[in-house]
Amino acid sequence: MLNIYDSKLLEIFALEEEDLATHPIPLYESSVQAGFPSPADDYVELSLDVLKFLVDKPYSTFCVKVKGNSMEGAAIKDGSILVVDRSKDVKNENIIIANLNGDFTVKRYRKIKGQVWLIPEHPAYDPVLVTEEMEFQIWGVVTFIINQP
Repeated sequence: MLNIYDSKLLEIFALEEEDLATHPIPLYESSVQAGFPSPADDYVELSLDVLKFLVDKPYSTFCVKVKGNSMEGAAIKDGSILVVDRSKDVKNENIIIANLNGDFTVKRYRKIKGQVWLIPEHPAYDPVLVTEEMEFQIWGVVTFIINQP
């Protein structure tokens, strides 16, 4: 049986203000068809600063790299990068980064009748009831998931 600690987070990256001044990535005017192919435009319409798109509040945002597979059902795979906002209020069903008994984990937050549960998105993992005896701290709400294709 696998436990919550199999999905520890490896790396925490702080987003610095100068990181937001990156070189913009070209954004083409035409969209990409998911069905039948369509001719693409030959020119760039805009530029897209990816970090500005992903980060609403840079001073309360950090990124983490995931290790483990307990959240695969939520499209969070081993190696995914998560963008996490510490300023967001946690709501039921949010995916959060938490510190549980000194270890970091990513799980779905669920509060039922006053009890907090950390819910994995993989059938091999069991939900964890957070009890008063546990050290528990929410570090932030996951706002974006970045995966390589």
